Amino acid sequence: MHVSSLSTSSAKPHYEVLDGLRGTAAITIVVFHFLELVWSDYSQNPLGHGFLAVDFFFCLSGFVIGYAYDGRLTNIGYRGFFRGRLLRLHPLVLLGSVLGLLSFLFDPFGGDPYARGVWPIVAGFICSLLLLPFPWLPGRGGALFPFNSPTWSLFMEYCINIVYAFVLSRLHKGVTLLLTLVAAVWLAVAAYHAGTLIGGWADANIMDGFARVSFSFLAGLSVYRFQWVLRTKLGFVALSLLLLATFMCPYFGQNWAVEWLIVAIVYPVVIALGAGAAATGWWRPVCRFIGRLSYPLYMTHIFLIWPFGNYYAKYHPGPGLLTLIVAVGTGVLMGLGYLAMRWYDEPVRRWLNGKVKTRVACEEAAVPARQL
Repeated sequence: MHVSSLSTSSAKPHYEVLDGLRGTAAITIVVFHFLELVWSDYSQNPLGHGFLAVDFFFCLSGFVIGYAYDGRLTNIGYRGFFRGRLLRLHPLVLLGSVLGLLSFLFDPFGGDPYARGVWPIVAGFICSLLLLPFPWLPGRGGALFPFNSPTWSLFMEYCINIVYAFVLSRLHKGVTLLLTLVAAVWLAVAAYHAGTLIGGWADANIMDGFARVSFSFLAGLSVYRFQWVLRTKLGFVALSLLLLATFMCPYFGQNWAVEWLIVAIVYPVVIALGAGAAATGWWRPVCRFIGRLSYPLYMTHIFLIWPFGNYYAKYHPGPGLLTLIVAVGTGVLMGLGYLAMRWYDEPVRRWLNGKVKTRVACEEAAVPARQL
């Protein structure tokens, strides 16, 4: 292996292996959310560090945003940037909110959803649609987004995108690296204080989420800006196994330090390796497909996880049945994620993008007339 720079040709490369790794991380999150309701002690959980997939997402996001927008933001402007991000991300925020509401109201194992009144449900749903935290819905553990709890990481993504547009996009790569090191210290302090890096999803640990997104996004952005791409013969399978090894890493006495090392060192290296690896043969369409599936899957899966948790608490199925439920449930959720991608997310985004392009073209055509 050797360090190589990104292509500087006008035709930018497409990183299929990184697409595939994003899919691996998304599937891991689904399984982890099943298992964490069975093993509340994460040290006993076979996928005990599965939540670190979110930190991998943040790091990959920093790389991708730098790749897509560095040098372009002055041309498209803030309006174009934020419009593009909203069109890419928010349709699934709406769908995830609706699914989460239906799950809350019609969970056959969840008791009376109206026990504490209707207004918390209404207010929580409106906030969910607008991507505003609402940690006051009863029975959801103070989750910032109780109808679709994984949305907390998307909220962090929106926040760091704003910081990127107004601040990070203007910075020299040396300053970016310095900020990354400062954020690494902040992340270490957060990990030490909490003993873990699982925070960010609830009102009690929201600041840990800001530490996580700040470091990992900056780390991914630094990998891109310094063009730290590790050319390697390792492919999608080998790098997925490396990623899975970090999620299945045993717990140690200084667990916070182990998690910090994984996030601060291993994930930026995995991004660099993934950018320098090639997907060949039939692995290329596999990587592209699960990369497309990753975001719809992530944003739609939790609506079945809550009923599963209530079912498990009531019936305590044995190991065999539990394994079957998790395996079938993961497959079903991947199928539903595909349907959301194929019949909702992609068509809606195409329609919205068409509307936006038409409106922009009309606005640009009207400029000479206004000048006259």
